[in-house]
Amino acid sequence: MQSILDKAQYFKDQGEYAKAITFYEETLTVDPTHVFAFEEIADCELSLENYDRALKAAKQALKLDAKSAMAHYIIGFIFSHQQQWDESVTALIKANKVKPNNAEILRCLGWSLFNKGEKPQGVVTLERALNLDNHNPLTLCDLGVAYLQLQHVDKATSLFKRAVELDPNNPRAQDCLLAVERLGKALKKLEEK
Repeated sequence: MQSILDKAQYFKDQGEYAKAITFYEETLTVDPTHVFAFEEIADCELSLENYDRALKAAKQALKLDAKSAMAHYIIGFIFSHQQQWDESVTALIKANKVKPNNAEILRCLGWSLFNKGEKPQGVVTLERALNLDNHNPLTLCDLGVAYLQLQHVDKATSLFKRAVELDPNNPRAQDCLLAVERLGKALKKLEEK
């Protein structure tokens, strides 16, 4: 079974998620209670933006292991994507309890807390995620957007610039930087009047 999992991981690492899923599913034909295979299927389906399938696989992983951090994270991510902030926060808190100090879980939790209206806690959580992984353009952008909404334009600008430096081809980072630079110019014109 390990060779099947190795093949699945190889394709996942190559970004060939559909191929990886076939090997994870093959693992499940050998062992239908293999939690890791369900978690990885959920993660691959999430990468393919097949949210219903990702949710189904994550829920199956939770049936087998109620403490699956990956399954709770994926469910929280999907709820966040659907802007169901309360449900997202609940799932992500569970993931964080099982796997504390995971930068990706904290990033999603911070974003969901912020959008739920718990802005200070959201920013603190995003800052914590950034401290754990300060080279993540997604965290930089999420934190930058949060600071921008709180009208801390200079802080947002520096975060977006850093995101673009780390990943010059990241469209979200580029869009955020462009938007904040336009906002800065507009605010400067207003101050001059």
